Amino acid sequence: MNYNALSLFSSAGVAETYFDKHGIHVKVAAELLPQRAEIYKHLYPSVKMFQGDITEQDNFKKIIEAAKEEKCDFIIATPPCQGMSTAGLKKKDDPRNRLIIDVVKAIKLLNPKFVIIENVPEILQTKIEIDGEWIYIDTYLRSELGDKYEFNTNNVVNAMYYGVAQSRERCVYLLAAKSMQIKWEFPKPSRKITTMRDAIGDLPSLDPNVTDISSEELKKLFPDYEKKKKEGLAVSKWHYPPRHKYRHVVAMMHTPEGCSAWSNETYYPTLSDGTKSKGYKNTYKRQWWDKPAYTVTKYTSRIGSQENGHPGRAIIDSPDEETRLWSDARVLSILELMRVSSLPDDWNIPDDASSNVIREILGEGVPPRLLEHALIELEQLIDEKRKI
Repeated sequence: MNYNALSLFSSAGVAETYFDKHGIHVKVAAELLPQRAEIYKHLYPSVKMFQGDITEQDNFKKIIEAAKEEKCDFIIATPPCQGMSTAGLKKKDDPRNRLIIDVVKAIKLLNPKFVIIENVPEILQTKIEIDGEWIYIDTYLRSELGDKYEFNTNNVVNAMYYGVAQSRERCVYLLAAKSMQIKWEFPKPSRKITTMRDAIGDLPSLDPNVTDISSEELKKLFPDYEKKKKEGLAVSKWHYPPRHKYRHVVAMMHTPEGCSAWSNETYYPTLSDGTKSKGYKNTYKRQWWDKPAYTVTKYTSRIGSQENGHPGRAIIDSPDEETRLWSDARVLSILELMRVSSLPDDWNIPDDASSNVIREILGEGVPPRLLEHALIELEQLIDEKRKI
């Protein structure tokens, strides 16, 4: 394949990590947030990046003109999902839900041969107002583009069936221009599931960086802290100890794989005054080694956010909460998040990038291996068509 592409709502370009490998060359990109646009430019220096609000007419016009100049015949659009996601407020009139209108405008102006539109599955149940009438986004897309494009049949896919060590369900529209005479679908889901052990099992253990105790107390709590930190950094500058508070770390040290500290009778999550705090049972929870990671969110720095805990390994394996002890009482490192998001270890993050911004990007991005499987399928379809 050899197509030039326009990337809308690009963030840092996670989605298109493997595009070049399959002949899809992003030439023009657009992103609202300055920090993400800067990271994108660092990762893809040859791409024309437009940073700004796509709903502003001048910005939109410049993006389309640049895409025409570059003869872009492929579009990938990953509009923000916060207005639809179960993790968001799901306000009926959230303006972010209407960004799909700009995607449709871009498609109609550029007439690309192929389009990828990605979002959360809730997009299928989300309505937007068009000419005073509330209609489903899915209905809107099909009514606006169905005369020129074939839509894939199965929109909702889970990344864990496509070589990603993460259970992440997404809605992905694969559109092929009817003139191409191609029915573009995802390949059948694999029966082999990539687990956290597969993805991060070889990485060195890390003790957490406990921020509210002295260095002497930290050394007493974790005698091998510096040694482990050094071993982690020897693998990658992004495999370093996450920062946590003492009371959270102690609770997780007594929490085994796959369990939540809320199940502990003594070592449960507490407030700063020592009283038991309140929270959902999927927080302060370790993941499982032999399952995919839970869906990565933008709040992966917080041990008290949903299902963020490293699986750990038993130091003292005991059913007794008082005596059992587990390693890695922490969230995943950035390198571990990269791996469960199907990014390569040499993903070239700028050295000065904020760790919180990187975590947010990974929590909001589509795992690139998922889209790579769609591109592999497209390559095969095009090759078969050429042979006829």
